[in-house]
Amino acid sequence: MSERKTVFITGASRGIGHATAAYFVRRGWRAITCSREPVPPQCPRNERHAHITIDLAETDRLPEAMERLEELLSGSPLHALVNNAGFSPKAEDGSRLGCLDGDMALWERVFRINFFAPVFFSRACAPHLAEGRGSIVNLTSIAGHRVHPFAGSAYSTSKAALWCLTRELAADLAHLGIRVNAVCPGEINTAILSPGTEALVERIPLRRLGSPEEVAAVIFYLCSEEASYITGAEIPVNGGQDVY
Repeated sequence: MSERKTVFITGASRGIGHATAAYFVRRGWRAITCSREPVPPQCPRNERHAHITIDLAETDRLPEAMERLEELLSGSPLHALVNNAGFSPKAEDGSRLGCLDGDMALWERVFRINFFAPVFFSRACAPHLAEGRGSIVNLTSIAGHRVHPFAGSAYSTSKAALWCLTRELAADLAHLGIRVNAVCPGEINTAILSPGTEALVERIPLRRLGSPEEVAAVIFYLCSEEASYITGAEIPVNGGQDVY
């Protein structure tokens, strides 16, 4: 019987992260998740799922999360790290925050969650991923490539930086046998959709929003043996939104 593989997923209490954890577990993996909210009722703790509750914006607590992850691994290797956690702030009226909006503390929080947490976990998990010949998948965004009507400047620039980090990690970790890729979602039907998102559907060739499960499927593929020669890539999951 082959060893059960383990994935560590950040920001997994809802949306794409939650769907990804469920997707991996259905395929026989063990999922260790991390978010500032407790594990939702639909993902009960059992031998195939464990959860670490921590706010990734609290940078000084990241080593604490890593210590807990290592306790849960109990000496076994890690086979995948999915840096999914993201923070996209809006103005009080729900509007987009541009470069001149929001104080620097808000920008710093965005980058702590969206960029520096992936840097920390990628570095800290590297020895465990090397043991498991594992993969890292970073969740970027279509907003990292173009000005988006809803995603603000801090979020967009953090996601652009995360794509660059993906490329650098792919080069730096290849000698350890670790593959590093990114999944770049477009308009996905989650609880954090902004009002007016429906209007963007007209500009999507497939004429619909994507589902969290469709993103999870691509993440899983990149962590599987079927993607063994793919590293340093960013895979768009956007229904063709970027072809125009």
